[in-house]
Amino acid sequence: MFAQRIKYLIRKEFIQLRRDPRMLRIVLVAPVLQLIIFGYAVTTDIKHIPTAVIDVDRSRESRELIARFENTGYFDVVCYLDRPQELAPLLDSGQVMVGIEIPRGFARQLARGESAPLQVIMDGTDSTTSGMVLAYTAGLLRRYSEETMSERLQRVHARLTRLPVVEERTRVWFNPDLRSVNYMVPGVLCTILLVVTTVLTSMAIVREREVGTLEQIVVTPVRAHELMIGKTVPFVLIGFVDVLLILTIATLWFKVPLKGSLLLLLALTLTFVLTSLGLGLFISTISHTQQQAMMAAFFIMLPSILLSGFMFPIENMPRVIQLLTYLIPLRYFLNIVRGIFLKGVGLEVLWSDALALVIIGLLLFSLASLRFTKRLA
Repeated sequence: MFAQRIKYLIRKEFIQLRRDPRMLRIVLVAPVLQLIIFGYAVTTDIKHIPTAVIDVDRSRESRELIARFENTGYFDVVCYLDRPQELAPLLDSGQVMVGIEIPRGFARQLARGESAPLQVIMDGTDSTTSGMVLAYTAGLLRRYSEETMSERLQRVHARLTRLPVVEERTRVWFNPDLRSVNYMVPGVLCTILLVVTTVLTSMAIVREREVGTLEQIVVTPVRAHELMIGKTVPFVLIGFVDVLLILTIATLWFKVPLKGSLLLLLALTLTFVLTSLGLGLFISTISHTQQQAMMAAFFIMLPSILLSGFMFPIENMPRVIQLLTYLIPLRYFLNIVRGIFLKGVGLEVLWSDALALVIIGLLLFSLASLRFTKRLA
């Protein structure tokens, strides 16, 4: 009888989905479109920064330095200015983000072996972008200074066949080309899955109440935990269809390498899907209308996305917030997906994250069942 009651509940959910083709299109098509849009939009790569140059020195050295900025691909010199006062209106209007001022006597000071001042003026409205641009600028100027110093030492010590130098050899693991899409697309996959599964299930019981069928379910022999299972299984299947679609787009469209086990990824994805469904069901039991359920779902999901490490490193957050992130299932799933996608690690590394998802999922399902039982009483 237990299996038969659950079978009928699952069948009822699929009949409701079939009668609402618009919802079915949203569930299956929207995640794919979101991944394609966010995969291109959510990136940490900063290129083609509009740059203004004030070259007062007008020397060979100043022109060479400007050319180096342009050749990096990060800076696009959009205008040359004659006076520093002309830069402020361009920064105010957003036409340029960086201003480089090379003062008179720049080349002469370099020839004398003196420190040559150079001013970089930047729009700091977006602190994250500005910090990365400053890092690009500092690295370029550091290399230019090292090469200038090396050339001068070669001239001074012409009789030396070779100068002792420290040679840097860098090797990047897991993402050798430093493609931000390899890091961001798995994160987008996690967030889309969270949104779809949580929003759908958060309205599951509320919809029954609004259309007047909850009372009919109450008078049946269906128990609270059976209703939870019957409401969950259809969305688990839909969630897995979304996962397969998103994985296909991520690997074939964005060329994100899947270095780990696909079966392990799908198995651990099941734990996260169940956890997010449990969260959605709990929201459904504390809401009276679908509008309330939707608002409550987004009220919980937005902090989850911001504090999970998807966009901002958890290590940079205040200690109290770092402790709070241990309650967010998305944090653990991000570690799992990025670990399998980029590092190719197995369960021997990811077991703690998987265990945390299982514990949180069981807790949420228990709370949802208890809450539903109390509401029936």
